[in-house]
Amino acid sequence: MMDQKVTPPADAAYSGVLTQLYGFLASARLPDDGRLPPERELAEMLGVKRTELRKGLAVLEREGQLWRHVGKGTFVGSRPPQLVDISDLAQRSNPIQVMKARIALEPELARLATINATAAEIATLAELNEACRSSTTWREYEAYDARFHHEIAEAAHNPILLALFDTLNAVRRAVTWGRPRPSHGSPPSDHHSFDDHARIVDAIAHREPAGAAEAVRRHLQNVEDRLIGRAP
Repeated sequence: MMDQKVTPPADAAYSGVLTQLYGFLASARLPDDGRLPPERELAEMLGVKRTELRKGLAVLEREGQLWRHVGKGTFVGSRPPQLVDISDLAQRSNPIQVMKARIALEPELARLATINATAAEIATLAELNEACRSSTTWREYEAYDARFHHEIAEAAHNPILLALFDTLNAVRRAVTWGRPRPSHGSPPSDHHSFDDHARIVDAIAHREPAGAAEAVRRHLQNVEDRLIGRAP
């Protein structure tokens, strides 16, 4: 019987970069979330080409030692299980349920932001509220409004609560809203959210946890009241 020809594994060519990656993972002091440095920085640290690095990272990902999140980076460990089917959850939810969930979660994020937010993050919140005020279309306003609330979630510096916020936000975007925004015009100068946002920023800037949580709760309650017709 003829001996079968044994083909070396394709990954053998990258044993050098793999060895360096194994060593890096064993000794590096990574952030709490286990995120690796960006590819360019990591390639420079290891003294390898980015093309070689990508192939080495792909090998470690297949081994279950790394996982990648598009737009956020590469992380040590196995990929977390997808616990929520956004499409299915959106089909079983309605705007009021989304608002109730936001009211349950976002005040706590604001409370944590008063404790953990950096000066730069607080300045960004103030800039985003001003951008909301100066918006010339509803679409522009809603984009800045979404960034404002996401910045609060980021400033809480709690990755688990941020993941819950991102999941809820994805459901919110997928749910069909009963009162779509007009395709023309812009928010009026006295739109309730402008002052609501200002109170939130002020409470976070003055490190007032209870005040920030209450300001977010009142703001979201105002949104819900308008959604169901309890307010003009």
